Amino acid sequence: MAEKVIIIGSGPAAWTAAIYAARAALEPLVFEGAITEENRLAGTLPLGQLALTTEVENYPGFPAGDLRGYLETALPPETLAMLPPHEAHGVTGPILMELMRQQAKNFGTRVITEDIVEVDFQRHPFQLRASDGKTYESLAVIVATGARANYLGLPSEERFKNRGVSACAVCDGALPRFRNQPLVVVGGGDSAVEEATYLTKFASKVYMVHRRDQLRASKIMAERAMKNPKIELLWNRVLEEVLGDDQRGVTGVRLASTVGQAPLELEAAGVFLAIGHTPNTKFLQGQVELTEKGYIRWTTPFRTHTSLEGVFAAGDVADDYYRQAVTAAGSGCMAALDAERWLAAKGFH
Repeated sequence: MAEKVIIIGSGPAAWTAAIYAARAALEPLVFEGAITEENRLAGTLPLGQLALTTEVENYPGFPAGDLRGYLETALPPETLAMLPPHEAHGVTGPILMELMRQQAKNFGTRVITEDIVEVDFQRHPFQLRASDGKTYESLAVIVATGARANYLGLPSEERFKNRGVSACAVCDGALPRFRNQPLVVVGGGDSAVEEATYLTKFASKVYMVHRRDQLRASKIMAERAMKNPKIELLWNRVLEEVLGDDQRGVTGVRLASTVGQAPLELEAAGVFLAIGHTPNTKFLQGQVELTEKGYIRWTTPFRTHTSLEGVFAAGDVADDYYRQAVTAAGSGCMAALDAERWLAAKGFH
């Protein structure tokens, strides 16, 4: 028997969609992604990109305060034991995601820890094949697979991945190899500033490398970077090569100039890429219309409808502009309501 709605993803959009769909008695089934080395390297593990952050200061409802007593009652002990310690000044990304996941489960959401690797949206009910080889059918589908961090594609970058090259400061910044060492962050947006600021907790110094002469980051974030004594901004520079050896891993970088200056070599124990994201849409195989940047296109203003009737999209997989936890959650709510109303209009109950 076909599912009423399958939700693909495990970030704020997916869990919010699940909460709303479950409360609407749609009995949602969530594919949160598989726990594999491939997904770890790609940044597509369950709980999404927010699970790779530390403090979340801008999600409404979580002002600074001690959540420990609440967390002990809200989350199962085995889940709480795997989370980083709560530091009593708000909420962390991993904790926020676990709370969303638990809330969805509380309303009856079923969760499968596998990827959806192939879909057939040309037939109805829609067919979806999971990474365990099983095939599922669903009357409606909500795609909320998010977007993953980009790399430059340099051979030297690939060579030193997991040996000093990373796209997630929060995942790797506290490793012993980076402590009290100079580090490099490549990028000029809010994410780059966040990565650099986080790394100052461990590094002796953080170089921010940006190809232009001013940051793309929001004003408050740019000011935060420029006022941090541990951050040095290197303007008009691009990463040309990651330097290192097989024994030590990353030992430095060579930076090219975008304005005709001589190359610059710096000692560094790590290189962190913060240069944007790629939406996780490969499994769709072009069956849903995408934007020129590869994000799923919403075809109806103020709705989460895609180019295929009965398929909806929520979160960063359809948003290359806001990319915030609260906007992702909001669109997850919208997608669930859109799916519920579409199913009702079609006579599926």
